[in-house]
Amino acid sequence: MEYEKIKKIILKELKENLPEHLSYHSVMHVKDVINAVEEIAVAENVGGEDLMLLKTAALLHDSGFLHGAKDHEEKSCEIAQKYLLDYGYNQPQIDKIKGMIMATKIPQSPKNKLEEILADADLDYLGRDDFFKIGDKLFDELTMFGIVNSERDWNLLQEKFLESHHFFTKTAINNRNQKKQENLEIIKSKLNS
Repeated sequence: MEYEKIKKIILKELKENLPEHLSYHSVMHVKDVINAVEEIAVAENVGGEDLMLLKTAALLHDSGFLHGAKDHEEKSCEIAQKYLLDYGYNQPQIDKIKGMIMATKIPQSPKNKLEEILADADLDYLGRDDFFKIGDKLFDELTMFGIVNSERDWNLLQEKFLESHHFFTKTAINNRNQKKQENLEIIKSKLNS
């Protein structure tokens, strides 16, 4: 598996061709998810080939945005299928990667350990100190798409999302749940003031 080669190609493609209005679904988000995948995987004792497949899935999970936001996970799977055979990945490995990519679709429904790790990595920021900084980027993006029209709409959406969201891996539960709860409380107090 030539991960470093495909990583270079995909990051360049995303950097050059992702629509500029994608302030959240950006190269920075992709790199953030790759880092989170590595941290969670190591803590969950996942290494070797599985870690390589996870990193590849993280790299490609939002590449479908190159072709629009609608059904971007399915489009990301098509991109994985199109590219990876040429970079030393076999079909069973590609199928695993596509399963992981689909596990990031909201509402998340991972079916195995690797899918749980990528799902948690994709939303890792929910339980971090940079939650509001990253959230602002998503707010800008959703406003541009007309999904939210005001800060109040956004806070209501976030409140509902955080209340229904749950992490899957022991690592994410232990490392992110408490801060996620604190972030939720801040949003609730904003809504009540």
